[in-house]
Amino acid sequence: METGRNPASGPKKSPFTPKAIIHQRFAAKACYKVEEVQEVAQNGCPGLVIPQKGPCLYRCTLQLPDFSVVSETFKRKKDAEQSAAEKAIQKLGIQPKEDNLTVEQAWDELAGRLSYLFSIEFLPSIHPLSGHFRAALQRGGHLSGFIPVAAIAAFDAKINSLCKYINPEVESNHILVMSLIIEAAKRLANTLLFSEEKLSLQRLNPHPPEIIQSLLKNESSFPESISIEAVRIPASAEKIVEPSILDASFGNYYLDAIAKELGVKDASKVLISRTIGKASSETRLYFCAPESITIGPSSELHMKLASSFREFNALATYLSGQEIYGDAILASVGYTWKSTDLSYEDLSLRAYYRILANMIPSGIYKLSREAILAAELPTTFTTRSNWRGSLPRDILCTFCRQHRLSEPVFSSDSFEPLPDLTGRKRLRDTASSGDEINEGGLAATATAAAQGGCTLVYRCTVKIYSKYQDLILLCSPKESYKKQTDAIHNAALKVLLWLDRFLDKVAMSVEEMTSSAKGLDVLIYPQQFVKEFSSCQFLPKYRWSTATLADSSLCSSYSYVQKNTLEDEVASVRISGEYSGTTPSNGSLVCVTYNIYLVTEREGIKEQLEGSKEFEFEIGSGATSPVLEAVVTQMSIDQFACFTMELPSKEIVLAVARDSTTVLSLLSSGTCTMKCEVTLLRVTVPLEDRMEQALFTPPLSKQRVEYALQHIRESCAASLVDFGCGSGSLLESLLAYQTSLEKIVGVDISQKALARAAKVIEHMEEHEACLFGDIVLSSFCPQILIVSTPNYEYNVILQNSSPQCQEEDPDEKSQQQSCKFRNHDHKFEWTRQQFCQWASELALRHNYDVEFSGVGGEPNKEPGFASQIAVFRRKDGSPANADFTEHFDVIWEWSSSSNSRS
Repeated sequence: METGRNPASGPKKSPFTPKAIIHQRFAAKACYKVEEVQEVAQNGCPGLVIPQKGPCLYRCTLQLPDFSVVSETFKRKKDAEQSAAEKAIQKLGIQPKEDNLTVEQAWDELAGRLSYLFSIEFLPSIHPLSGHFRAALQRGGHLSGFIPVAAIAAFDAKINSLCKYINPEVESNHILVMSLIIEAAKRLANTLLFSEEKLSLQRLNPHPPEIIQSLLKNESSFPESISIEAVRIPASAEKIVEPSILDASFGNYYLDAIAKELGVKDASKVLISRTIGKASSETRLYFCAPESITIGPSSELHMKLASSFREFNALATYLSGQEIYGDAILASVGYTWKSTDLSYEDLSLRAYYRILANMIPSGIYKLSREAILAAELPTTFTTRSNWRGSLPRDILCTFCRQHRLSEPVFSSDSFEPLPDLTGRKRLRDTASSGDEINEGGLAATATAAAQGGCTLVYRCTVKIYSKYQDLILLCSPKESYKKQTDAIHNAALKVLLWLDRFLDKVAMSVEEMTSSAKGLDVLIYPQQFVKEFSSCQFLPKYRWSTATLADSSLCSSYSYVQKNTLEDEVASVRISGEYSGTTPSNGSLVCVTYNIYLVTEREGIKEQLEGSKEFEFEIGSGATSPVLEAVVTQMSIDQFACFTMELPSKEIVLAVARDSTTVLSLLSSGTCTMKCEVTLLRVTVPLEDRMEQALFTPPLSKQRVEYALQHIRESCAASLVDFGCGSGSLLESLLAYQTSLEKIVGVDISQKALARAAKVIEHMEEHEACLFGDIVLSSFCPQILIVSTPNYEYNVILQNSSPQCQEEDPDEKSQQQSCKFRNHDHKFEWTRQQFCQWASELALRHNYDVEFSGVGGEPNKEPGFASQIAVFRRKDGSPANADFTEHFDVIWEWSSSSNSRS
């Protein structure tokens, strides 16, 4: 069994990257300019004259005072920047230090780094730590000039890098970093003074007064007093997270202000976490140091510190990945590489809960769409052109960084498909490329095979390792895809969906974890996985609470009785506006305007939480709240709906609320409801429909309706059942014509599908379609059964003739002559021979006659009809089974006698 174990004896990389070396030498004088380079890809199919865009690449120009250099092209901007910096280093003749330092060398360099930090040379520099030295010189009394060891540990990257050579455990133990700094300072006893009481270091020989005065004169103007919003995270689960205000007045050390808020006497008693959220931000957790520290071996020190705290802060520990005890302050304040001024920004409850949301896959997706209430992590990756928000691979990479895991490893295998009589594809392994795709980008595809006319398909495996290279998760999907990127994104999405499921119920047993992961082709290594995610149980839940759909006023043609439909998803719906006839179906890309409000009916208060003028999502992919999708699928273009939704958790509401004080007050009243207003702006029909519309006049869908009408009139049928009616689009069309019908019934395999997306038979699995035929003819015994399904052989004409639409992914167009299914949701499509065989055998089994026809195309001209149709007629004398009510639940039906829908 693969474990992926790679002992972490020390960091693999040099303490300094090329950019860091350039920054040390030139600081702000080094200017990076990145430009986008678009390459043109080879077509691979001489007969298909379609321009193909290559991957988006980047090139960087680095301008230094005396010369400039230009990098090669890369798939990531930061790789291009590092390449340019590396070329500049070579040109300057700078020799980077060796990667593998010995422990003693690391101690020497650590002492040397401390000596430099306390030098006169470092004091005026622009560095995240230099501001602390200047502020310390302005501290009054016995604290003047003292720098907290915690600040040195938190704000100097090289200090941390050198400490990793000495002891790799410093990655998750900030106290250990402090102990190593103190030990190194003892080697500088002639120049530095360590105060164990103050947990601080001071320069033995004070800086010359003229140096200090010069620095104070050069300080930029700063307000005499400024209040900074922060958030207090209590250690006790019984207390609530609440806002806090820090006073960062001019001349006062901001760490002293934080100490006051935490209830300790000065900054020396404040410990500082690594950055939270984006690496570029200065958002950190600040918490109390123990009352006393005894410097000793790291393990003993750690245990003494842990036991001296009153209470473990689980939530703060989860956010930082470092053990935190006692209350903590989350604030965004500090010094940066950009200026000598103190940088700060208010951090509200909204920002805090958004940081929490960014710790889970669905939250990352919601934030990328700026739609926490409306968006959901899609359950399927259909086409890149229909996907909105961050892509699955990018979400997974972000998740791993947020949880301090190694970058996910994507490995692709290519196969050559073999034709199969079912109309599907069988796979033959022609090349197990084992291409590992890490953050450097996608591996090159097998271009030689493509140029030779061979169509390859891809599978992708995803591996996730801990920071110390323990394999914790492996995903090996069985599905294959024509594009390598599709294979990668689908594999990543499976991992994300399982991680989302796990974080919603982190207390699940090992058996539950293993079982639920198996359904998504995910293999968990329980011991290592649990170790990495042990603190996840304290993460607030970000799942949508379900609501109830009731009292619907739908379009004028028909309506639904809400019986076991969309269980508990929406409380009420009102739809207004003229029904245009254009409604979304499965696979449609819809665009809506929506606004969501927090409402109290009694006081008449309406507080907006979230909204968007143009919000796009794909119907049927799970890319939005099921409540919102259920309503939109009942609307037509330009219609407006207003409905009430059950309140989600407080954490979700506060993650979107701009005025947390008002929202908290409304939530505490206990009379709040959440209302959504939505207008359907436009509907982009699935590719299958666009192809049909481009080739057929009238469209195939209309031709199918007219074909059904002809048989209804010829048979003088009084009742009609539409199997697989979905949203009722066919029945809606039939109601516009005069017929003999007195009763119309819609039947669908899924109750939710009745309000969300239309199905046709080929959306079933093939074995389900065969079962469907037997059930209909044996249990329902209709006089006439009309079955329509795509002719797979006709796809070559549709796909070679369909125009490329603007919203389609450029490489979605097939470069080979092999055909895709007409709809991404189709599980199979039959050739004429397969359809004929299925229908003939079905008719024989149930004493029916069957005749074949179709619409679109010509019967005696290859490749036949675009839509093939089988008409089954019950033979004379065959019994009609009228008692079949046990086989279905009534959702809606139409009766001409009362002109009512029920």
